[in-house]
Amino acid sequence: METEALAKKASYLHLNSVKLAQGMRIGSFRSLYKGRGIEFSGVREYLDGDDVRAIDWNVTARMGRPFVKQYEEERDLNVLLVVDVSQSMRSGSTGRSRLDVALECASILTLASFHNSSPVGTVIFDGDIRFNCIPRAGHDQVMLILSEYEKINKVLKNGSALDNALLGAQKLLKKRTLILVFSDFRTSSWQESFGRLCQKNDVIAVRIVDPMDEMLPSVGAIPFADSETGYRLVLPTSSTKFRRMWREENDAHMTEWELECERNGGFPLVLNTSSDPVKELTKFFMIRER
Repeated sequence: METEALAKKASYLHLNSVKLAQGMRIGSFRSLYKGRGIEFSGVREYLDGDDVRAIDWNVTARMGRPFVKQYEEERDLNVLLVVDVSQSMRSGSTGRSRLDVALECASILTLASFHNSSPVGTVIFDGDIRFNCIPRAGHDQVMLILSEYEKINKVLKNGSALDNALLGAQKLLKKRTLILVFSDFRTSSWQESFGRLCQKNDVIAVRIVDPMDEMLPSVGAIPFADSETGYRLVLPTSSTKFRRMWREENDAHMTEWELECERNGGFPLVLNTSSDPVKELTKFFMIRER
């Protein structure tokens, strides 16, 4: 039965990664790079008809004759997946946790990158950095990343090292990269490192939410527990006023988060545990293209 379940999972990931890879090939991912898809490759002597705006005046002055800058198109789209596996990601009311959605998306994007021969890497964190690897292409890299995602439930450390994960991602990368950060963003002090990462990369902040974040069911006084600290509190879910305050608080946090992402140069994307993550990701990139 375990082998059968693994086979079904592999088939599901493969089919959905192919679907997402097709979106990458028609420009869904590469659209984020329009106007920035070239890299400096060197200089050569000026020839009649060359654009004078391409003259490298520093080299020209040194050599005593005109030289122009040369550029080449970036052909490899580097992808880095930053995945939050902290305790708060284990929650969910739909039969799937936020972590399930994050790992499903990360796995499919890893395989989609492989289908397109794009280098892919990952940073995995909870209260500490669990694993990281720079973007590389190839089968071995994909298997390494997928195997790390399978190990997630073995060890847990309380807290969220989102800030350190973003700082670490910045140090890993040598060229402009498409970065997707999968998290519930239930932590503080991540904005500055997020902004720095956005300066030289295209960063998508993927916030994993659950229907209960917005609307509590009316089921009386029930105990809630903080997954990180263990702190427990009984909340009056049958109170109309309390449920309204719960919804308003969530709306305020979401609005503030979206503004922070955009203010720092990132792209906010919300995925719900009740939705189809592949469909939502594909739709997001198609909208970005248009």
